[in-house]
Amino acid sequence: MTAKQDAPRLSDLMPWSVAPLRLGRSWVLSPDPATLRARWAALVAARDTAARERLFRPSRARTLHSAVGQLPGQATATERLYRAAGPCPEPVRVTHGPFDQQWLLPDHRLIDGARPELWRVADERQLFVVEWGQVPQVPGPAVVCSALLPDGRSPAGRPGRIRPFYRRPGGHEPNLAPGLLALLGMRLDRPARPADLLAWLVASAHHSPDGCTVPLTADPELWDRGVALGERLLWLTTRGAFAHGRDGGGERPRMPGGRRPYVRSALPARGLPQDIAYDPAEEALLLGDGRISPVPQGAWDAHAGGVRVLEAWLAERTGTAAAGTDAPEAGSLAALRPADWRQEWTSELLELITVLALVSELRPQCSELRHHTADGPQLTAGELRAAGLLPAPVSAHRPASVLDHHEEGPEGQFALL
Repeated sequence: MTAKQDAPRLSDLMPWSVAPLRLGRSWVLSPDPATLRARWAALVAARDTAARERLFRPSRARTLHSAVGQLPGQATATERLYRAAGPCPEPVRVTHGPFDQQWLLPDHRLIDGARPELWRVADERQLFVVEWGQVPQVPGPAVVCSALLPDGRSPAGRPGRIRPFYRRPGGHEPNLAPGLLALLGMRLDRPARPADLLAWLVASAHHSPDGCTVPLTADPELWDRGVALGERLLWLTTRGAFAHGRDGGGERPRMPGGRRPYVRSALPARGLPQDIAYDPAEEALLLGDGRISPVPQGAWDAHAGGVRVLEAWLAERTGTAAAGTDAPEAGSLAALRPADWRQEWTSELLELITVLALVSELRPQCSELRHHTADGPQLTAGELRAAGLLPAPVSAHRPASVLDHHEEGPEGQFALL
């Protein structure tokens, strides 16, 4: 590969970014919603303030007496937690780390740093680009996209950076440097659409000493190939939510017949598997006495955010300690967790294996795309600077103003945004 081009950084192309969610207390997140409802019930059942405080685990940002409003789009109570006695806030599905999908209590009173600006633009049209820092000697993608609101957290403890693709609800105002699409379209001699650029960056973004970089080809044929590859990656990583350019939009990923993973030996009906192993000769994932196959080597070897994806996913559900984490304290809300394997987890695991396997098959094509891009004509960062597009204006680095709805403030007051 010819090391010659001055590729722009992702932060140049998508100026507005948000820090990861800072939960403050781990018990507000869980792989299943029933556990969150049980934890909430235990919290409000504690009538003694000291006992409730021990369960809640106050921080500098949140105590039982904190007065905060609702998160945008969430119909939760706003009374102070020391006297809360109502029903559990309705759990919502979020992306935890690069690939795990879990449930969160979307209550602003429970979360130290919930990033309301993300919730304000989260809807069925939104896609979130999460930039992951490079972990030395550990492979992994530079970006992973999510249709669910992501927490931006990695099991390895290395936070990402969250970049909503749209600055406003409804898929309006792409989070792109002003003028970028017009200049790119001129170089390609064809219109450059926002969704095409998103697909391109997913296929071509990679780690570099300067952070995540996105080389931009000026070759129309290579551009089309990269966009098609990125669309496939987006469809996979969003579990079918992104279907631009695909027939039968919304179809969830499936392996071809004969290669689909199945449960060959049932997981235990009681208890949780503690022994997890992989048999490469048989392409089998072993969960205690349970057995799933075929599981391609590429799925088992998949790393993201500094950890092996399948091991981290299973650790979250079996209670085995993930890298760098400690077991929850006995009697804490975090220790209140399922004692048995949930049936829905099996379906989720099979889908995750499918996604990881199909993504791994595309990695060589991504490497080839970057090779051809580096050796061909590009729209460089220097050209973007010369055209006055970089650095992007300060306004592009900030959230857009959203003035079309009310949000409830503390104790039932209303705030207009």
